[in-house]
Amino acid sequence: MNAPSLAAPVREIRSVAEALTALRALVPQIQALAAEADREETFPEAAIALLRGAGVLALLAGENVAPILLMEALRLVGRASLGVGRIFEGHVNAARLIRMFGDAGQRKSLERDIAEGCVLGVWNTERPPGVTIAAGGVLSGAKCFATGAGHIDQAVITAALPSGERQMVIVNAGDPARADASVWRVRGMKSTVSGLYDLTGLPAGELQRLGAPDDYEREPAFTAGAWRFTAVQLGGIETILILLRNHLAASPAGENAVHRARFAEALAAARSAYLWVREAAVRAEAPGAGDADIAFVRMTRGVVERAGLEVMQAAERSVGTQAFFTAHPLDLACRDLSLYLRQPAPDEAAELAAAAFIARDCWRDDPLW
Repeated sequence: MNAPSLAAPVREIRSVAEALTALRALVPQIQALAAEADREETFPEAAIALLRGAGVLALLAGENVAPILLMEALRLVGRASLGVGRIFEGHVNAARLIRMFGDAGQRKSLERDIAEGCVLGVWNTERPPGVTIAAGGVLSGAKCFATGAGHIDQAVITAALPSGERQMVIVNAGDPARADASVWRVRGMKSTVSGLYDLTGLPAGELQRLGAPDDYEREPAFTAGAWRFTAVQLGGIETILILLRNHLAASPAGENAVHRARFAEALAAARSAYLWVREAAVRAEAPGAGDADIAFVRMTRGVVERAGLEVMQAAERSVGTQAFFTAHPLDLACRDLSLYLRQPAPDEAAELAAAAFIARDCWRDDPLW
């Protein structure tokens, strides 16, 4: 895949640490390009091209990236754009699934595709009757909320076997004729173009099947892996906090005790969320991660959601009506975060986490408490 000239790297990047440095420098450019994609309701091709050309897509989705470094990468991309962050998180997730469950040929193909700049994704959500694998080994049905439908290169999808088990399949995701973006009419996350993608007729034979039936929901990776989207959300929260800080620093409101107290509470919420996400990353990616770590990630989801809601409210109250004008950067940041925080079953996740913490004496059994 030939990257656009916009993405031409200034220098060759050889390490994850260098990729993070490059990513940090790209944040302002990605923010501007993502804002343009939001206005036009189009896939952020130019922003993705920057990540690809700088080597960020390949290196940060590579094998054996340290959890803290991956967390920082997800957080930085989320800070630049939650839409781009969602695409990048799906790319990382797909690469990890293929490495975890793929055969030797699939893993070899993955490394080649990543090196060439391919963008991957994971699509699970569907409407009844869902996606099925017929006896002849072909797919039938469509995925909805399919991030980057018709724009990314490959997706790991789930489909029902005749037995009722769920099978992962690697499919071509870049056929615009199969994509329907008209159903993605939302206030936020417009640039993810998370429309429908018709999979009917695509092959689902042995070469395309990934892992064994029901591997997609195998624990602890399935639930504990949610830490990655909380890291992207955290970046969006920090963007809003930065915009609030900049407003207070440049206006008389910054001298007002009420605004300062509100900012202090928002700052504490965002920083607390950072500490939870950081520990969730370490726990979820540790060898031998288990039920206690799943519970920690579930709790982290709620911590990040509450921090996001608190920081958004603080920014909107302190900035006032300006924050709701489409030309103001807070408008896009809050619209995107409001939607991205709506992850599946938040109340159930909190309840299950609480039950696990009640059942297990963390203060006795876990030195980190």
